[in-house]
Amino acid sequence: MTLSLPRLDQPLVVVAGGAAMAVTALQHRAAPALAAALGLPWWEPLRPESPQAALAALAGRAGRGPGLVPLPIDPGLPLEGGAGHWAEALGAWRQPALLLLAGEQLNSGLPAAMTALLLQWRVPLLGLVQADGPWEAPARRGDGLPWLGNLTGAEGLALALELRWRQIGAD
Repeated sequence: MTLSLPRLDQPLVVVAGGAAMAVTALQHRAAPALAAALGLPWWEPLRPESPQAALAALAGRAGRGPGLVPLPIDPGLPLEGGAGHWAEALGAWRQPALLLLAGEQLNSGLPAAMTALLLQWRVPLLGLVQADGPWEAPARRGDGLPWLGNLTGAEGLALALELRWRQIGAD
């Protein structure tokens, strides 16, 4: 299924929380399934050293259609030299993002904490995606976070993303 997201002509940044090696491994594992489920290409990762330069280059790709661009570090980690963090930069650029979570991370406060961080900095968070593990719909509904679904049996993921974009993309 190819998405027809209104006014979304820019890439979606795929963020995840944790140590850099764990973030990269999760994104690498999930990339084929997430790209296939959303019908979007998986692009090269952002260069984490300079958010402003990386996001300016990403903005230059606007109009070429949406794609998935992984951020290979936790967006809440401070940047070298105390120059803020990636969540702040994503919000300043109003860069739409997806939050990818491993199944074992759901037994912690990480999904809520990452969501709060991104929303605090006004990142257009399109939703959370569970990469692996069993999907527990009652628990996901109960946590009150904007879940799109999981990658196991991800038939409805593209539709959930499209609906979420329509919901938040009207500003």
